[in-house]
Amino acid sequence: MTMELANATFRGYRRENGRVGVRNHVIILPVDDLSNAASEAVANNIKGAMAIPHPYGRLQFGEDLELHFRTLIGTGANPNVAAVVVIGIEEGWTQRIVDGIAKTGKPVTGYGIELHGDHETVMRASKTAREYVQWASELAREDAPLKELWVSTKCGESDTTSGCGANPTVGNAFDKMYKHDTTLLFGETSEITGGEHLVAERCRDDQVRERFMFMFNRYQDMIDRYKTSDLSESQPTKGNIAGGLTTIEEKALGNIQKIGRECLVDGVLDKAEAPTHPGLWFMDSSSAAAEMVTLCAAAGFVVHFFPTGQGNIIGNPVIPVIKLCANPRTVRTMGEHMDVDVSGLLRKELTPDEAGDALLDMMLRTANGRLTAAEALGHREFVLTRLYESA
Repeated sequence: MTMELANATFRGYRRENGRVGVRNHVIILPVDDLSNAASEAVANNIKGAMAIPHPYGRLQFGEDLELHFRTLIGTGANPNVAAVVVIGIEEGWTQRIVDGIAKTGKPVTGYGIELHGDHETVMRASKTAREYVQWASELAREDAPLKELWVSTKCGESDTTSGCGANPTVGNAFDKMYKHDTTLLFGETSEITGGEHLVAERCRDDQVRERFMFMFNRYQDMIDRYKTSDLSESQPTKGNIAGGLTTIEEKALGNIQKIGRECLVDGVLDKAEAPTHPGLWFMDSSSAAAEMVTLCAAAGFVVHFFPTGQGNIIGNPVIPVIKLCANPRTVRTMGEHMDVDVSGLLRKELTPDEAGDALLDMMLRTANGRLTAAEALGHREFVLTRLYESA
């Protein structure tokens, strides 16, 4: 019997802008690599605060700089985040990120290190972080309808079982949620190569189709510009090849299974952009696991489905990553990383509907507070996407 979602609810944290999150993080967000140490010192001082270090933020420019700001602002604005302390080397860029996050209405304060030094900055930021953590600790979950749960997906370390089992399970779950005005996301531009026409056929109208093909062709133009005739050892990866995927076209056909059979592509986003209405969205994005999940979180998604074949261990500091696998060997050897075992599909012990329902059940349990395997194991991979080198 298929899971009934018409009246499904979850218990989440309703934020000041009306969005609902499933986690209640207080994050210490460095603007740049120079501010990582101070951010981590604050998180070390204040239990319950979480620093998100990263290696970029100096001498970026143009579209690359805009993407940097969009990603950091989106991360702080994510509904899974209750409050934010921003730390940067100087005041200007720090304030720009503070102002962007502040548009959500959530508490956010920024500190610049220049003319203050680490000691004073850490002291001042720790005081604010403590106040935020204590304030957030009293926030309560409340019931919310399924349509307020934004769900993204990306696969990793795919093999032949991915396209046959784990990815179609996500597609089954997406089909079921799509009927109820949910907001869904997929991407991985390089990994639809050879199957792009299938995605184009699923676009709701000519305008969406034109935007999708623009994003796909922009990626292809980049490959041509650097005279890369193939993506050897990248697409497909050595792990993909070891798992039986010999071409990018095979990988693409498996990847596209994640959008199910009934969903239409309702909109197209650039990297770290947020959707403007319910439906299934395509985001132009890297196929690198940590990069795309970081972009999903920055776009405002609060739960992520991650099907894997050979076994990927990805997590994220902001968005819970639910991993599922249909490969019996991977489930046996890397079971501590898997939240949903759908290997029964290959043994004909599980139907596609049963697998999709198992994933939806885990999604609702996660939304209600259950820690994912990645969260329990401490995986907090946060990787910013770069467009080109710094000045």
